[in-house]
Amino acid sequence: MADETTQWLVVDNPVEQGAELVSDLLAQVDAERDARFAVSGGSALATLRDTRLRLPKHVWRHTRLIWCDERAVPFDNLASNRGQAYREGALTLADPPGLELPLFLDGEELSEAEGRVTQALTDFFDGGLDVVLLGMGEDGHVASLFPKHHVLERTVPVTWLTDSPKPPATRVTLSRALLAAAKHRVLVAWGPNKRPALERLWRREPELPAAQLGRIFVVTDQEVRQ
Repeated sequence: MADETTQWLVVDNPVEQGAELVSDLLAQVDAERDARFAVSGGSALATLRDTRLRLPKHVWRHTRLIWCDERAVPFDNLASNRGQAYREGALTLADPPGLELPLFLDGEELSEAEGRVTQALTDFFDGGLDVVLLGMGEDGHVASLFPKHHVLERTVPVTWLTDSPKPPATRVTLSRALLAAAKHRVLVAWGPNKRPALERLWRREPELPAAQLGRIFVVTDQEVRQ
């Protein structure tokens, strides 16, 4: 059963409510300093778009954004998380955050990406995160952290894998350790296809990556407590 480390918000419109929660958290941080914001791709992009539109402009222009994970494919590839964000309008060149840190650049070797992002995390994010926005796959993965995968054990802030259970196999991801150390984590998931994974999270099954992140807000339209 879920415990005090998980706060469930069951609502009719998870994207809208998730964006409201994330924007409030970012604004709270911005009152003290530039917010450090990590975002997943996929279903989380709808919440990112609404968050960007909801935030006061000055807060968004101060926000330092990093991706939770990226597939190691070119930006214009349909599998690119970051490319999808721009194609779908979650991010736009006309309305950028204060800083955006890609995890993968076209043509990079994975070790080069790891080194570049590790240094940038130190230089521009003070080695940590304030707010993390996550989606969750039907298999229970968050970012590119998959249940029972060896990448979960790595303690470096950013890492890579070449054997993702879902294609494409090669990815760069923020580590479980870095995400778990963030001040706030918000997971937005909706639809009946996500119910089995949400039920596993409600039970705090230890092999589920989201259950290994500490305190987390879950915003969903699925009632899974029964």
